[in-house]
Amino acid sequence: MYEYSGAVHIHSIYSDGTGKIEDIAKAAFDSGLDFIMMTDHNTLKPVSDGYNRWINGVLVIIGYEINDLQNKNHYLAFGIDEVIGTYKELDNGELGCKLNAEDYVKQIKERGGIGFLAHPDEQRQHLPEHPSYPWISETEDYTGIEIWNHMSEWIEGMNESNKIDRFLHPLKSIVAPNERSIKRWDKAAEKRHITAIGGVDAHALKQNVLGFFEVEIFAYKVLFKSVRTHVLTDEPIAANSKEDYETGVNLILDALKNGKCFISNHYYGSAKGFRFFAEFRGITCNMGDDITNIGSPVILKVLVPKECRIRLIHNGVLVDEIIAMNASWNAEKAGIYRVECWQGDKGWIFSNHIRLNN
Repeated sequence: MYEYSGAVHIHSIYSDGTGKIEDIAKAAFDSGLDFIMMTDHNTLKPVSDGYNRWINGVLVIIGYEINDLQNKNHYLAFGIDEVIGTYKELDNGELGCKLNAEDYVKQIKERGGIGFLAHPDEQRQHLPEHPSYPWISETEDYTGIEIWNHMSEWIEGMNESNKIDRFLHPLKSIVAPNERSIKRWDKAAEKRHITAIGGVDAHALKQNVLGFFEVEIFAYKVLFKSVRTHVLTDEPIAANSKEDYETGVNLILDALKNGKCFISNHYYGSAKGFRFFAEFRGITCNMGDDITNIGSPVILKVLVPKECRIRLIHNGVLVDEIIAMNASWNAEKAGIYRVECWQGDKGWIFSNHIRLNN
């Protein structure tokens, strides 16, 4: 399979970000990314302005982030050509969709799009100008969950004693996906396939520190060194024509829809080459696949670019842990399996599930 790494959940001057899309794409190229997924709030205007193309050597995918009238239930939508619903200006000047979350998630699915619950389990008190935006709706129509969000983790872990250090070193403070989101994902995925992604939530925000100087705390090029989503495709992505662009977008969206992807924190090392797969009756099954009628032995295997602590998770429960560059297990029980790779106490790579059915 062909592997491509990208940054998901990015805001530009089309909403509350500070960067132009062409400059964001250049920062992505300089950071070694293959694609970026733009998610400005409640708008697809970048499409009408011609930004749905290859820019500075990077595949630019235009989606958007939608929220309700409470400014809750944020949802990252891709693969549709119009913004769902009508909108009302909120007290803070932002927009909210007049549809409830169940309706806009359902309509995006019905129109062939895919979508992910954004930072669904945020809990924070610092920076009151940036409150939490949790997911509080009930729906079964979403594609997946953003289990790791750089900005959310950065703010949630902040306190008065570490505030300055977190402003100056925004990468060192990122440890692992949100545990509440991990549990939400594992529980939901026992019933049906749910894809996990990681997002940077990049805005390149400028923040006043100590009242007398301004710091760009989330520069795009900085965040592109942290949480990445890697996709695996069955064919290579070319960059020669408009048709190649559309094919590339479809390959990436299909990989995300089907869970052919994994998450990494690039700050702790390149995750390129990571693989988690199963061997069953002479065939190889990958992340996102279902294996049915497991009368024959199923061998789960993982390959990692460098030695780390590899953890095998079955139905949300840790079943084995080993320090190595590769590992294999005989899977005898039905359920969902995934792996985590840790560098010391820092989360590095998180796979999507492989499902074993009776």
